[in-house]
Amino acid sequence: MAKPAQPTATKVKILIADDHAIVREGIRMILEAQPDFEVVGEAEDGDEAVRLARKLAPEVVVMDISMPKLNGVEATQAIREGLPGVHVLILTMHEEQSYLFQLLRLGAAGYVLKRAAATDLVEAVRAAHRGETFLYPAVAQSIVQDYLERLRTGEGSERYGGLTYREREILVLIAEGLTNAQIAEKLVISVKTVQTHRAHIMKKLDLHDRSLLVRYAVRKGLIAP
Repeated sequence: MAKPAQPTATKVKILIADDHAIVREGIRMILEAQPDFEVVGEAEDGDEAVRLARKLAPEVVVMDISMPKLNGVEATQAIREGLPGVHVLILTMHEEQSYLFQLLRLGAAGYVLKRAAATDLVEAVRAAHRGETFLYPAVAQSIVQDYLERLRTGEGSERYGGLTYREREILVLIAEGLTNAQIAEKLVISVKTVQTHRAHIMKKLDLHDRSLLVRYAVRKGLIAP
């Protein structure tokens, strides 16, 4: 008598969001080497990541931070607000914690450095799918130390004047001498949006001169002196 067919295991559906095609290809190869993973889509900017997340309903989104249109922070916020069941795993080359706390507050499932081993990425995706938070070991220790220092000093978002990731991104470009039009072109946003962010930056920092913004960016280590 023939045995009944065994049910096929459901694969974890994954969306990759990164503005570099070669990076997306490498991530896809790593993830699809796992028999229980399925890459259902790729996005080259944050806006497309949000749109594909709504369309494809992945279980995990592997999200780069620095992308045009919507950056990874903004895209994470939009996805988590509209699709709370989707886990967003941040994959980036940056180790700085200042916006990592912001991402975790927005509900990001974890943080993996691009220089990490392929096994770390696979482990992080599995953890995200289980609803757990994954922090790359080299980052986790410094995060704890930074958090304890914040508790000791009472320092919070004031460290960067309460600037969002996008505002800090624009602050750096302003400090580097780019015009509003050049910033808009680089970030693939409108000049009006740049002007709005610029006004918010100056209001939050109470700095109304470019030279003062440059000094602030240097003092905070956002640009080299």
